[in-house]
Order: sequence, then C-alpha cells, then structure tokens
Amino acid sequence: MRLRHKPWASDELKKRDHIVIQNPKEMAGNWKQTFGDYDEIHVEVGTGKGKFLAGMGELHPNILYIGVEKYQSVLYTAMERVEEAGLNNVKLLSQDVADLADFFAPGEVNRFYINFTDPWPKSRHEKRRLTYKSFLALYENLLVKQGEIHFKTDNQGLFEYSLHSFSLYGMILNQVSLNLHESGIEGNVMTEYEEKFSKKQMRIYRCEAKFRN
Repeated sequence: MRLRHKPWASDELKKRDHIVIQNPKEMAGNWKQTFGDYDEIHVEVGTGKGKFLAGMGELHPNILYIGVEKYQSVLYTAMERVEEAGLNNVKLLSQDVADLADFFAPGEVNRFYINFTDPWPKSRHEKRRLTYKSFLALYENLLVKQGEIHFKTDNQGLFEYSLHSFSLYGMILNQVSLNLHESGIEGNVMTEYEEKFSKKQMRIYRCEAKFRN
C-alpha cells in the first residue's frame, strides 16, 4: 500500500479525541462504561480508511465499533468518515495491532474483523500475518467465549493459509466463501479495497471462524 504522508495528521487526530482515543490503555475493561451500554464490542484490526467500519456503524447503532490502524495518514481519512457521518458508536485507535492486549480486557470483545490485511507472502514473514497462531491466541484471550473472527481477502494464498491456521488452532469454520459477491451472503459491507477489486471482477474470499472456548 502506497501511503501519502500527511505530516499534520497526528495533530488533527489529537483534536478529535472524541473519535480517536488518546488514552487507550486506560480504556481496557471500560469501553462500555465510558461510551454507553452497547450490546457488543466489535474490533477491526488494520481499519485503513474506515469505509467498512463507518458502514457497519451506520447499520448497527447498538454495537460499539473500534478500529485499530497504526498509519496516522490513513487513519485521518477514517476519522473524517466517522466525523462526517456523525457516528457516536465508532471509535479509532492510532495503534499497532500487536498491542491489542494493552487496550482491551480479556473477554471484552465480541468479534474481530480482519479485512484485506497484508498477505506477507514470504515464508520468513509468516509471523507477521494477522492470522498466524500467535495473533489467534491474542484474539482468543480478548474475545468472549465462542467469540468470532470474520475474515476477508482477495489473496487466495493468504486465504488458504488462514483456513489452515484456523483449523490447526481448533477453530470452527462457518460461512466459507470462495467468491463472496456471488455467495448470497447478506449484510456484507465493502472495504475500500473490496470495492476496488470487485469492480475489476476479482474474486473475494471470506470466512467466519469461531473459538471453541
């Protein structure tokens, strides 16, 4: 992904502290108490420009959505989307996904979304894939019992790897689709990448994986 550097993004994100949370470590275990009695908490890792998260927030006002994105120049666009839509149930973190345990208490999250993440195709980079076993252990600790991961990608290799990783971890697979936009699955909200790829008639892969705990 080519990033257009926005040197002023950091200051602008700090000004919108009602959307971009500045003290996420203090929020662990307190998200619902702070922002309202929402039914569930859903987290998108690598939220990008926020199209998916804003769309989900509009459709499901009873759910608190939290997007985690380490690139501030990208997160600025997501913040603009949330602000323009007037969404109170969408919050953003300018943080690294690897540090999720600092921002959420065990059993606090109901669902994780992993959308069009970097495939890291080289074997030596396997541990960086967001569906690698160490990340799955991280998600499992933060999710409620039988919590879910919803995963979408355009990369067949990453999809096959992820299905294998989920299975080896002992997860239950549901709604496995090798061509999402022809699957009939309802309620799909597209990301920026998904919209771009679908216009090129590229296949989108999707699955849901549930932990057994």
